[in-house]
Amino acid sequence: MSRLPTLFISHGSPMLALDAGAVGRSWDELARSLPQVRAVLIASAHWHVPGSAVTAHPSPETIHDFRGFPPALYALRYPAPGDPALAEQVLQLLRQHGFAAHSDPVRGLDHGAWVPLQVMYPQADVPVVQLALDMRQGPAWHETLGQALAALRDEQVLIIGSGSLTHNLQDVFNPMDEPLDYVAPFQAWMHDHLVRGERQALLDYRRHAPQAARAHPTEEHLLPLFVALGAAHGDPARRLYDKVSDRALAMDLYRFG
Repeated sequence: MSRLPTLFISHGSPMLALDAGAVGRSWDELARSLPQVRAVLIASAHWHVPGSAVTAHPSPETIHDFRGFPPALYALRYPAPGDPALAEQVLQLLRQHGFAAHSDPVRGLDHGAWVPLQVMYPQADVPVVQLALDMRQGPAWHETLGQALAALRDEQVLIIGSGSLTHNLQDVFNPMDEPLDYVAPFQAWMHDHLVRGERQALLDYRRHAPQAARAHPTEEHLLPLFVALGAAHGDPARRLYDKVSDRALAMDLYRFG
């Protein structure tokens, strides 16, 4: 049985759920290229708790965790089943590696999970478990979190980190049409270091990458990358998409392995 890759998806605006355009086509093509997937374990930028957590509801709700969008967006539902047995397996793996994780029997799937998944698996027939980040921790902690889960790849579990390669909403909503000249250099630096597997530099990206603090005023949208990187266990990175949305959101898509 084929070992699944791990993925990093820049999930972009919730509006992509209504029209995902070119990035949606890249998500669809990626899903079609994968071996059979039994379940998805996805770490989203939009859920963080101390010590991490996993969703354990058998029928997770679709969370509309945003405001000010068209009514059609709030009418969407992504009714993928949960997988309580997988959630328990994830918990056991994390606890074996020293993580104080817990299960959440109520929480559903936020837009960082369901927006890309409803393009990748539109039939909503692949069970989904969501994994929380811990915003008290940095890249190295989240890489280790991913490492603890790497064995699931041999059990047809697709591990995804869902965030954004750059994420500065002040720049997205800034009415000034100034050139955002930091996005491309940050993309290029991350790409160069990912494909060369330069792990230490990546873990210390805030010190080494160009304008890292402007690319990520807060880290929650890049931390899912390190979960995917850790679960990849040294497998090579390949970038599948690299366009920029809304002037400041690098929509890079990476496959590891």
